[in-house]
Amino acid sequence: MVFPTSCRFAQPDGDFEVQERLGVLVHPKCDSRARSCRPTQCPFPAQPPAATCRHALLRQPHALRLRFPAGDELPDLGGHTNHTAKVLTPELYAELCPLSTQQLPAGRRHPDPRGQPGPPLHHDGGEPYDVFKELFDPILEDLHGGYKPSDEHKPDLNPDNLQDGDDLAPNYVLSSQVRSGHSIRASASPHVPHCSRGEHGAREQLAVELRRAWTWPATWPVLALKSMTQAEQQQLIDDHFLFDEPLSPLLLASGMARDWPDAPDIWHSDSKIFLVWVNEEEHLRVISVQKGGNMKEVFPWFCNGLAQIETLFKSKNYEFMWNPHLGYILTCPSNLGTGLRAGVHIKLPHLGKHETFPKVLKRLRLQKRGTGGVDTAALGGVFEVSNADRLGFSEVELVQVVVDGVKLLIEMEQRLEQGWAIDDLVPAQK
Repeated sequence: MVFPTSCRFAQPDGDFEVQERLGVLVHPKCDSRARSCRPTQCPFPAQPPAATCRHALLRQPHALRLRFPAGDELPDLGGHTNHTAKVLTPELYAELCPLSTQQLPAGRRHPDPRGQPGPPLHHDGGEPYDVFKELFDPILEDLHGGYKPSDEHKPDLNPDNLQDGDDLAPNYVLSSQVRSGHSIRASASPHVPHCSRGEHGAREQLAVELRRAWTWPATWPVLALKSMTQAEQQQLIDDHFLFDEPLSPLLLASGMARDWPDAPDIWHSDSKIFLVWVNEEEHLRVISVQKGGNMKEVFPWFCNGLAQIETLFKSKNYEFMWNPHLGYILTCPSNLGTGLRAGVHIKLPHLGKHETFPKVLKRLRLQKRGTGGVDTAALGGVFEVSNADRLGFSEVELVQVVVDGVKLLIEMEQRLEQGWAIDDLVPAQK
C-alpha cells in the first residue's frame, strides 16, 4: 500500500490519519505521532496487534528486527564508556525493543577512544523520552547533573536579567557568541534514516518563506549552500559563520551527509552579528556573534531574534519542540533544555598550560575546545570556552556563568603573566 499525502486506513484500535503537514501520522485516540517519508510502503499486516497503536507506526526495518530474539539484536556496547552503555542492559533492551519506533542509536559502532561519557543516542523528537523513559531517565539524570524525571526546566530569555558582560577584556576575549539549535515539531530530525530529501527541501522552503515575512532589513541575504562557490563557503567557515561538511564518524553513521549539500541554507544580518543555519545538525541553529567581549550586546540579538523566529513559525502553524520537563527538544540528549552554547574565543596561553586549568573549568561549570569546534585542538593558546550545562538552567543563568567565569579566567591569566601563583583564585565547585 502506498500512502498519498492524505489518507485514512482502518486499524483495530482506531484510524491513523496522514496529515499533509510534513507527513505527520496522527492516531486520533492517543495523538501519537510518527514521521512518514512519502511515498512509503505500509509495513503492517492486515491485522496488526493493537499495541502498535499505543505510540506510533512501526517502520519496516524495525518490524523485521522483531523476528529475532532481542539478545541477537542488542548492540555490543562493551567498548563504550558512555551513558547508554551504563544503562542499557540486555534485560532493559528486551523490554523496550518491541516498543521501538526508531532505529538503534546512531554511532553505536564507534567506541569513544577518549573515554568520554557522551551519549551516542540521536533520535527524532520528544516522544522517545516517554516511550523509552526507563532508558532515558537515568541517562538524563547522569548526564545533566542529577536532573530528575519530576524536575521542570526554567526558561528565561529576558536579556535585561543578565548582569555585566559588556566589559570582558578585548586583549583576551577575541569574540563572543550565543547560539542554540531548535527542532520543528512534526518534522523529522536530519539525523534519522527516514528523513527524506523531500523533507529537507520542505524545511528549506519554509525557512525561505519565514525570511520573506521577516520584519528586519530586507537586505539580509538567504544563501543556499549548494549555490555558493567553494571560495565563498570557505571564507564563511574561516570566519566561523558557516558549518563545515559533516565528516565525523558519528554524523556520517547517522545519515547527516546523505543529501549534502542540497538543502542547508544560511541567512544573516548585514553585519553578521545575527545568523540562522537551516538543515545543519538541527532544523535551525540561531546564532549571535561579534568580535570582542561585549556579551551584553550579543545576548539581546540572540533573544530578540529567536523570539521573532518563534512568532513567525506560529504564524505558519508550526512550533519548536518544547515541553515543561525537557525544555527545547533537540537531536542529542546533551542539548536538551536550552540547547544553548554561550561562549568566547579567549587567549589563555599561560593558564591553558597550567595543571589546574581543567579543574578550574569544571568548578566554574565551563568547558573548552579548539576554536574550530568539537574535536579540534587549541592553537596559539586560544580556546573556545563555553557553558557546560544545558538542562535545568535558564538561558540567562548559563550566559551569566560564562560572563562570571571568563572574568576569573582572565584574572588568573594575568597573574600567571606576572609569574605569580593562582592557588588562592581556584574557585569552589559551583
